[in-house]
Amino acid sequence: MKIEQIYTGCLAQGAYYIESDGEAAVIDPLREVQPYIEKANRRNAKIKYVFETHFHADFVSGHIDLAKKAGAQIVYGPTDMKLGFDAHIAQDGEEFQIGKAKIKLIHTPGHTMESSCYLLFNEEGKAEAIFTGDTLFIGDVGRPDLAQKVIADLTQDILAGHLYDSLHNKIMPLEDDLIVYPAHGAGSACGKNMSKETSDSLGNQKKTNYALQEMTKEEFTKQLITGLTPPPAYFPQNVMMNIEGYDSIDDVLERGVKPLMPKEFEAVANDTGALILDTRDPQVFNKGFVPNSINIGIDGSFAVWVGAMIPDLKQQILVVTDEGREEEVVTRLARVGYDHAIGYLNGGFEAWKKSGEEIDQITSISASELADIKKENENINILDVRKTSEFQSEHVLDAENAPLDYINESMLKIDKDKTYYVHCAGGYRSMIFNSILRARGYDNLIDVKGGFKELKESGEFEISEFVCPTTLL
Repeated sequence: MKIEQIYTGCLAQGAYYIESDGEAAVIDPLREVQPYIEKANRRNAKIKYVFETHFHADFVSGHIDLAKKAGAQIVYGPTDMKLGFDAHIAQDGEEFQIGKAKIKLIHTPGHTMESSCYLLFNEEGKAEAIFTGDTLFIGDVGRPDLAQKVIADLTQDILAGHLYDSLHNKIMPLEDDLIVYPAHGAGSACGKNMSKETSDSLGNQKKTNYALQEMTKEEFTKQLITGLTPPPAYFPQNVMMNIEGYDSIDDVLERGVKPLMPKEFEAVANDTGALILDTRDPQVFNKGFVPNSINIGIDGSFAVWVGAMIPDLKQQILVVTDEGREEEVVTRLARVGYDHAIGYLNGGFEAWKKSGEEIDQITSISASELADIKKENENINILDVRKTSEFQSEHVLDAENAPLDYINESMLKIDKDKTYYVHCAGGYRSMIFNSILRARGYDNLIDVKGGFKELKESGEFEISEFVCPTTLL
């Protein structure tokens, strides 16, 4: 029997490939499904099932395309939702044969009402692993406030109560030597305090996970909802795509991976009102970019920040990226439901510059340069665009918190006529913030490269006393 965790750092997401005796199953696949098919083909195995732990909010699953291309059956736990595709709605305790191995569905409502875990029995009939989706993470459990965005009658308190029952009645009675394989790790917004580890024994989680300690349902609910912040706006839209269906990834790629020369790129941008998304490194982007484009670097938490910054999944997008990465960008946009990329700048920004088109720039300075400026004027405006929890934990004294997560509210703190020095943790998010505001007419923002890390290490700035955060959201 083979178990493989396929972890995608951009989304902090774990998909799983399970195989026994020529048959395979995939749990929570990503949108691009060809790698799963090729893996099975190399091993002369047939993908029999696509198991979904729940209707995902933070990414669009590849369940529909994978089922069609591999001839597999989609399986969900108990739900009354009307689906836009064929699927088997399983009962609590239903079992599925995969070669000589077996998977048992355990219905664990709480994160969402259909949430289910999959208990894997090996070829000798012993329970070996449990795939817990967003029910149980390493160090945390799923947040209970997402399903209410889709089903109004569900409150976070109701869902938290269901989750308490699921954990105590369905999960904790299982054997300690089970390996827990969750759907997410640190960096995902589906939980508030997840570990960087992506698997663990259930026994160790019973000892160390705060949510599995002895407490009443009321105490559990209070702990669970403390520290939650509003989820990203794209989450409910992704849920509906996972329920109702979506365009084939092949069609999305055909539409998006379309080369456009600079003049054509400019004409399409003007004709369609498409958003220009530049995915180059922040410290390359700032030196020159197509006017009004926004920077979200492909080599960071790209999909998550696209979802947080672009409110409309149907927004048409034109891509500027390093040559050879066009398909990667369009694919990663599709992972979170942005299916309407309509082309890319052929030859990248260098082609734009050589064509003589207008370019824009953002000033970026080092921590030491900012220290020199502050020595000349103590009253400069320093903006910290990290999450509120990060800022509360530790920050430059006199800095103001303007979280990127809530940029529309944060921009209200800014006077267009004043100069602001903007930083995040390491320089990735501050350039997103600066580029979006520059496209909106804010011309006096200066980026601080290296972010809070460099400001602190420089020893030139007074830093608040460290406070251990209660949430990572």
